[in-house]
Amino acid sequence: MAIELKVPEVGESITEVMIGTWKKGVGEQVAADESVVEIESDKATVELPAPSAGVISQILKQAGEQATVGEVIGYLDTVGAAAPTPVPPAASPSQSPQPQSVDVRRREGSTMIGSVQPVASGAGPVMPAAARVLGEAGVPPQSVAGSGPGGRVTKSDAMAAVAGSAQPVAPAPPAVAPVSATPPAAAPALSGTTALAADATAERAERAVLISPIRRRIAERLVEAQHEAALLTTFNEVDMSAVMAVRKKFKDSFNDRHGVKLGFMSFFVRAAVEALRAVPQVNAEFRDPHIVYRDYCDIGIAVGGGKGLVVPVLGGTFTISNGGVYGSMMSTPIINPPQSGILGLHAIQERPVAIDGQVVIRPMMYLALTYDHRLVDGREAVTFLKRVKETIEDPTRLMLEC
Repeated sequence: MAIELKVPEVGESITEVMIGTWKKGVGEQVAADESVVEIESDKATVELPAPSAGVISQILKQAGEQATVGEVIGYLDTVGAAAPTPVPPAASPSQSPQPQSVDVRRREGSTMIGSVQPVASGAGPVMPAAARVLGEAGVPPQSVAGSGPGGRVTKSDAMAAVAGSAQPVAPAPPAVAPVSATPPAAAPALSGTTALAADATAERAERAVLISPIRRRIAERLVEAQHEAALLTTFNEVDMSAVMAVRKKFKDSFNDRHGVKLGFMSFFVRAAVEALRAVPQVNAEFRDPHIVYRDYCDIGIAVGGGKGLVVPVLGGTFTISNGGVYGSMMSTPIINPPQSGILGLHAIQERPVAIDGQVVIRPMMYLALTYDHRLVDGREAVTFLKRVKETIEDPTRLMLEC
């Protein structure tokens, strides 16, 4: 029985997705609940599990193609019989059967991309899973009779052929060309020149990769922020000595009580909340013809992954991005619209600073606040960043709320 593989619902507002990597090909066995294909949307990547055990009989949408929610993208045969494949037409009497070969090679410098081996025209179509079994056992595909539709060779046929082949014939060793006793003389190098590899163009290879829905959405959001908001960035620096001392003192007891590590981000989230309460403009939204002030704070933490930089939060009012984990010393982050501000953290470095007329070495971090100048003036932005600095340098403010 053939079961339809449909695109699942991946979000309330998502109607179209992109097909990712097929983890199972046509003719391959799949277990119940085993992942079959990746489905990519502009918010997440999900895996489509097999509803039951069977064989992938047909793939309707290839990787990189678009599909709508609920659309059929393939079929799963629970019996094990794959979908019929068109039988190639027989050669005309005037033509002698010749091995058929497909060559999709493309030269990039000296790199050969994509090569399909010749297949004898007398053999039936060989399923990928069957070809793998025969290749590992050294059994030629043309020697196996197919029992599938159209004479195709299935995995069961391949396993039976391997089991019945007591002594597979080993391929004949390639003939060795005679080697001259005297090596050819090397051509003299020109004076004042550098010898280059013959295939120097191999280093200039290019490859085109389809833009994933998540990357496309990230690009749209960043361009939207640059085009619609009046972005400006202000900077300050903070002494991390006090926070580092508090973290060192309480990190073990905090981990024992809450089951999570006490990181520096926790202090900055709390400091940002206090600063947002003191400067509500940074927590507001420009919604023409109004400015919407929020009496609550939803802090989003930017997370960098293999598919791009995302902020996993719904209804966020402010964002914190920590480029310091990658070694960044200073940056100008871009706001996440319709938010009006984003706080950028950076790497901690020991630097000489002047304190009470003395030069001392302290662990310092640069802070950056990018804000929408349409509703946040420079005074509010500087006040916000100064409030974060004061809270981090004196963590007792977090308890006293002053």
